Amino acid sequence: MSAVLSWAADDGLPAQSFVHASRSRPRRSAPGELPPEVEQAVWRGSDLGHASGTVVSSGFAALDAELPGGGWPTRGLTEVLSPQPSVLEWRLIGPALQGIVAAGGHIVVIGPPKTPHLPGLRHCGIDERHLVWVQADAPAERLWCTEQLIKSGACGAIVSWLPQARPEQIRRLQVCAQSCEGPVFLFRPAAAQHEASAAPLRVFTTFGIDWALQVQVLKRRGPAHDGVVTLPSVPGGLQTILTPRLLRPSQLLAARTLPREPVHALGSNAPAAAPRRSAAVR
Repeated sequence: MSAVLSWAADDGLPAQSFVHASRSRPRRSAPGELPPEVEQAVWRGSDLGHASGTVVSSGFAALDAELPGGGWPTRGLTEVLSPQPSVLEWRLIGPALQGIVAAGGHIVVIGPPKTPHLPGLRHCGIDERHLVWVQADAPAERLWCTEQLIKSGACGAIVSWLPQARPEQIRRLQVCAQSCEGPVFLFRPAAAQHEASAAPLRVFTTFGIDWALQVQVLKRRGPAHDGVVTLPSVPGGLQTILTPRLLRPSQLLAARTLPREPVHALGSNAPAAAPRRSAAVR
């Protein structure tokens, strides 16, 4: 038993009451065991982490299963590395941007290498009325515009091409992005994967067979990602005009590489040579 002082409501003097010791003290953990409240707050590197803020679904179930929180994070940067700029970026983030536009958000594009193709964006569900294109050619201009838009917090999503950004500049953007409510995508060349980056999520994307995208998660909060995630992704507008055979061009290529039977000069298959018979010994 232990004595605990409690204040009386009438005279303001402490009144003594007795409570059981097991009820007044937290439960002690066994040696090597953490308290339940601490156990729930501990994140282990072998487990897939949770995003610090809300996430936006990528539109691909296989990719969401490999991303912390189950989608593209907010309050942080996402670096997308690819061998060639302005070729597959919209196919990767298009499904996520479609949901943002449907909710009334605006997409701000900073310094794309090529002019955004509006008919293709419409097929992705991105209306041009919700698209803002900032034409910035110099690396310093792109970096300044990206930082100011992140700080404003007025964008549904920010898509920026920063091929020449330095690690300290990416770190500065990451600090600013921690208060941004929308996802921030930075597109960079494949050679940047060998550079240090403060972005909590980095993915490498390239082309696969049959109109598919191959995505490898280079950095995430959790265990290292092994293998490649294959995402079916037909460019907008081609899904309705491509024949089933053209949707699977790998089958056509495989059929052309199969060995063929020899053809006779007249067009018929050449007859097989008659087997040789050994001469009878007399």
